[in-house]
Amino acid sequence: MGFIIVYILIVFLVVEISAILMRSTGLEHPIARFQVISLLTGTGFTTKESELILGHPVRRRIGIFLILFGAFSLAVMISCVSAILAPDFHLFPLSIASAALFVIYVALRIPAVGKLLEKRMRGDFRQSFSIHELAIQEVLYLEKEDAFIDIPIGESSKAIGHTVKELCDRLPDVNILLIKRGTIAIRDRRMETPLEAGDVLYVYGSMRQIKRSFGAELEAKKAMERDERQAVSPL
Repeated sequence: MGFIIVYILIVFLVVEISAILMRSTGLEHPIARFQVISLLTGTGFTTKESELILGHPVRRRIGIFLILFGAFSLAVMISCVSAILAPDFHLFPLSIASAALFVIYVALRIPAVGKLLEKRMRGDFRQSFSIHELAIQEVLYLEKEDAFIDIPIGESSKAIGHTVKELCDRLPDVNILLIKRGTIAIRDRRMETPLEAGDVLYVYGSMRQIKRSFGAELEAKKAMERDERQAVSPL
C-alpha cells in the first residue's frame, strides 16, 4: 500500500509541475492543467485548446514527456498488484524521488521563481526557434489588444455582398489576411471580393477595432460554439 501511495504522490507532483511549466509559457492555468491531465492519461481530447500545445515548441516537449510518463505509469500501476505481495517494495528510493519532486514543486510555487521562469520561457527561447515554429501568440501578439481570429460569415450577416475594403477601409489596425471560401483561399483579391455566406475571414489586428466591423459575426460565432459545447456535453 505504501508503494501505491508514494507513486500516486509522484504522479500528482508531475501533473502540478508540468501545469506550472505550461503556464510559464503563457497558457492559462485551468487550460494548462486540463491539457496536462489529458496528455498524461492519453484521453486525447481534440479541442481547440489542444492546438495551443501543438503550436508551441516548448509545450510540445512537455507533452511528449507526459505521454511517455503516462504510458510508464500505467505499466507500473498494473504491475503493483503483483509487487504488493513482494517483501521489498523499493519504497526508500521511490520516496527519495517523491521528495525531490515535492521540493521542485514548492520551489516553482514561489512567486519570484515563477516570474523568472516565465521571463525565460517567453523571452529567451524565441532566439532558439525559427519564427514558423513559434505559436501565433508569440509572433503576432505585440500589444495587449492584438488578436488573430477567424470570423465566419453566416447567412444572416450584413457583411454579405460587401467587400472587405468597404467594411474595414477606415480601420487602420485591422488586416484581413485571407478569405477562406470552401477549399479556396482568396488572397490577392481579398479586399475587392464581395463576401458570401459561408466565407471565413482570417483577421489580424486590434480586437477593439475588429469588433467595430464584425461585432455581430463574432457574437454569432460565440453562440454557435456555445451550442456545440451544449450538444456534446453529458446530460
